[in-house]
Amino acid sequence: MGFPEDELTSNERVVLDLHPHWKQMVGPWAVLVVVVAGLIAALVAGLSSVWMLVIGVIGLILVVWLTVIPLVKWRTTHYVVTNERVITRVGVLRQHTENIPVDRVSDVKFDQSLFERVLGCGTLTLASPGEHGPDVLNNIPHIKHVVATMHDLIHPDTLPAQPQQRASQDGTTQRLNT
Repeated sequence: MGFPEDELTSNERVVLDLHPHWKQMVGPWAVLVVVVAGLIAALVAGLSSVWMLVIGVIGLILVVWLTVIPLVKWRTTHYVVTNERVITRVGVLRQHTENIPVDRVSDVKFDQSLFERVLGCGTLTLASPGEHGPDVLNNIPHIKHVVATMHDLIHPDTLPAQPQQRASQDGTTQRLNT
């Protein structure tokens, strides 16, 4: 499900519509596997029906708390980049939305651990002038593409820099012909 187009201004278009990287769900899926394995082991061990009911209820609570809720949060978290703003939206019943105008973003940074480099995700930091600190977006997939896209939106008229060489005698800068 993409970002609703009716929430955009007339000249606005979606450039990127992202959810957090799937690595965020590894722990919750592991909990599901452990709970199911525990229920199967209890069934094979031939426990009494009372104990099976207790283990089943505990297993259900664990799956809902540690797997279903994180899954819903993961699927309902949107990082949307348009040509006018960066939108962060989280929640189903209670929604939190934050808008950052693209023209207010002054710097884009990203951080990756070794594991995140392998997976191609990372943490995006958007700095903008103002009283609050930078906005940090975690678990961004395709982080290098997102940073390049953000740079293109922030600096649309920037051409690739020409290599320059400092002249040793007069202190001026000269362009190299490449």
